[in-house]
Amino acid sequence: MTAPVATPGGAVDVAVVGGGMGGIVLARDLAAAGLGVVLFEASDRLGGEVSRHVVAGIALDAGAESFATRGGTVAGFATELGLGDDIVLPDPRGAWLHEADGESFPIPRTGLLGIPGDPTAPDVRAVVGEAGVRRALADAELPAEVGSEETTLGGLVRARMGDAVVDRLVSPIVSGVHSLHPDLLAADRVAPGLRSALQREGSLAAAVLGLRALAPAGSAVAGIRGGLARLVDPIVADLERLGVDVRLGTRVRSIDETGVETVGGAHVRARRVVLAVGDHDAVALTTRASSVPPGAITLATLVVERPELDAAPRGTGVLVAPGSTGLRAKALTHATVKWSWLADLAEGRHVLRLSFDSPVVDRGTPDAEVRDAALADASTLLGVDLADRHLVGFGRATWDSPRRAEAAAATAPVVEVVQAGGAVAGRGLAAIVAHSRRQAATLVASLTSPPPRD
Repeated sequence: MTAPVATPGGAVDVAVVGGGMGGIVLARDLAAAGLGVVLFEASDRLGGEVSRHVVAGIALDAGAESFATRGGTVAGFATELGLGDDIVLPDPRGAWLHEADGESFPIPRTGLLGIPGDPTAPDVRAVVGEAGVRRALADAELPAEVGSEETTLGGLVRARMGDAVVDRLVSPIVSGVHSLHPDLLAADRVAPGLRSALQREGSLAAAVLGLRALAPAGSAVAGIRGGLARLVDPIVADLERLGVDVRLGTRVRSIDETGVETVGGAHVRARRVVLAVGDHDAVALTTRASSVPPGAITLATLVVERPELDAAPRGTGVLVAPGSTGLRAKALTHATVKWSWLADLAEGRHVLRLSFDSPVVDRGTPDAEVRDAALADASTLLGVDLADRHLVGFGRATWDSPRRAEAAAATAPVVEVVQAGGAVAGRGLAAIVAHSRRQAATLVASLTSPPPRD
């Protein structure tokens, strides 16, 4: 740790608003470089969606439970935190797709967010059909400029490969991972480098294969033995050790380039202000306008005793195509199949995680209704009857939905501050950690550089 930098006029070096993963990773790096940091968090804990809850006596992730391995960002950070030996890979059986017509298929192996690298592969053909394959193969004959003006992922893939690939492959996978339909997600945000690879390779399939070749060998995701929430504890310990002024239960009313005002009336001057809150709070604080109330993503966790699930009938889980009749969940994770450490902990019981979007399930939906919907949908998706008599534990967690691409584009900020976290980095721990560390490095360089000579 370097010596603290002097702060002119009594201002703290950096005020960080938001104690989710983006905020605490950035605050840790700033403090480690010797900067004075104050961090404001409205809730009573740090970590945001990386959190835990206890269901049937088992400590489980209540939010994210895996991270993308691309770039090695999270693995390197976990190693830095002393958790490198606890990085684990998921079961290789993979997940399935449940299509709107009720059919289920294993997810094809050679894709990127459902975009096939080889449209003729048998597992792709099984999902999209012969007509879908013929349309997808047109991608190889089209000029690279076709689809180049499409800004959403769905628009790009539809222009290159057609409706079947979007509706039967990309849509269920992207909706399950990013909680929005691909027609509502910016391509550059969820698939960085894809459009430039298309121009370079000449086809979308070749672009997918090229990007996959650049990825490290092995699984596209990994986890932490004991749960991803274990990442938060050593970061919090470092914040305390490095002297970060953490103010829990403190909601910020307004910000500008010179500081922060809390709801309680406290004013904190800062040389730099970093906004590391969710999409909706970021709109309210940077535009000085009320944000539309966010939608909700509800995670329902079931712990069941059902030996028939030992056979892992749908591998590590199921992603559900929008419009699937009779289903309310958008995805199911068979967590005790996906993670061997959890199977050991559960001692023969099965942990199932189902996610629901609003308004299908909302904040006001009663727990009993969510539980019953989760049991019914899990029965359909896994092909095994699950009833109250099989249930030994139920848990629920609710998170804000991300904003649609067009809503984000239509809202112009009037407060110019540094931003971090999922609102600007995109969903996913890998993107958030990488972005926050880059922002921290930039701030350290600007705040510790000697002033220019006259």
